[in-house]
Amino acid sequence: MINVTKTFLPPQEEYQDILKKAWDKAWMTNRGILVQELEFELMTYLDVPNIIAMTNGTLPLQIAIKALQLTGEIITTPFSYVATTSSIVWEGCEPVFVDIHPEYLTIDESKIESAITAKTSAILATHVYGNSCHVEAIETIAKKHHLKVIYDAAHCFGVTYKGQSIFNYGDVSTCSFHATKLFHTGEGGALFCKPQLFPSLYSHHNFGHNGPEAFHGLGANAKMSELQAAMGLAVLPYLKSIVEQRKEIVEMYNSAFESTCLQLLKLRKNTIWNYSYYPVIFETENQMLKVKQVLEDNAVFPRRYFYPSLNHLPYIANTTEVPVSDKIAPCVLCMPLYVGLKEEEVKFIIQLVLDNL
Repeated sequence: MINVTKTFLPPQEEYQDILKKAWDKAWMTNRGILVQELEFELMTYLDVPNIIAMTNGTLPLQIAIKALQLTGEIITTPFSYVATTSSIVWEGCEPVFVDIHPEYLTIDESKIESAITAKTSAILATHVYGNSCHVEAIETIAKKHHLKVIYDAAHCFGVTYKGQSIFNYGDVSTCSFHATKLFHTGEGGALFCKPQLFPSLYSHHNFGHNGPEAFHGLGANAKMSELQAAMGLAVLPYLKSIVEQRKEIVEMYNSAFESTCLQLLKLRKNTIWNYSYYPVIFETENQMLKVKQVLEDNAVFPRRYFYPSLNHLPYIANTTEVPVSDKIAPCVLCMPLYVGLKEEEVKFIIQLVLDNL
C-alpha cells in the first residue's frame, strides 16, 4: 500500500537518548529543557529572531487572532486546510474569502483591496503547499488600510523567499509540525512574530501567566511537551537528507507530467521550496476521480487536498464568489511523496496516471 505520505521516523534509540534528558529530570511539560533546546535549534536552523513552539499547528492561528485583538472581518483564502477558516470563526470573527491566483494557488493579491470594508481587521493568507504569497503586495495593502497580516505557513518549514525565511513576513506566521509534515514533532506547531508582539503571544500560549502567581490576561494552554520536542530534535539532523530525497521524487513527477494536460504548481519567483507536497490539477473533476479510483484500485492512495473549497463549509454564510478556487479544488490531487518511496513505486504511480488521462 502506498499512501499519500508516510511519517519520517528517526532511529528509535536516538529519540530515546534525547528524551532521557527530560526523563532524568522528570520534567515532561511546562517548557522543559527539550522545548527550550528545540526552539534554540530551530531559530538557528531557520534564521528567525523568535519562535514559540506549541502543541499543534492550529492553536498558533487562534492565539494570533486573539492576541492581535482582531474583530469583525478577516480576509482569507478559500483554498487552504480547514483550520485556516475554522480558526477565524472559532475566535468570533467572520472570514471574507478572496479568490486565488490560478497558477500560484495563493490568495490573489489583486482582489484583496476590493474586499476591504470598515469591518476588516486583518488578512490571513496561506502560503499554499509552501508556495509564497505575494508578500510585498499584501504588506502594501495592509499598511495602507491599517490591517494586521497573519500567514498560515503550515507547509513552509525551510522555505525562503528573497533570501530569508518565509516565517519572517507578516505580523505573525504559523507552522505545523504534524507527523505528516517534512519536519515534525509527532503533533505540534510553532508561531513566529514581529519582536514587539512576542511577549503578548508568549503569554497567551501559557494561560496568560506573568510568573507563577500573576497573569497578564487571558490565555490558553498551547505548550509543547518534552515528548514532542524530543521527536523534533531527533528529526532535525535528517532534514537535509529528507528534502533531497523528496526533491528526487518531485523531479521524477515533473519530468513525467510537465508535457501533459495536468496543471502543476507554479512556484513564485525567488522562492526556495521545500518539496512539501506534489499537487496535480486535472482538467475536470471526472478525470481526477477516474485517475484516483484507478490508483486506489492498485493500492495507491493520493489525497484530495485541498477539498472542498472552504467557502462551502457548512458553518460559512459568506456568499462571495470565488470561481478559481471553486474550479481548482474539485480537480486537485496530491500524489504520494515521502522519504522511502521507491523509484519503481514512483514510476508505477506515474504510469497509472498517464494511462488514464
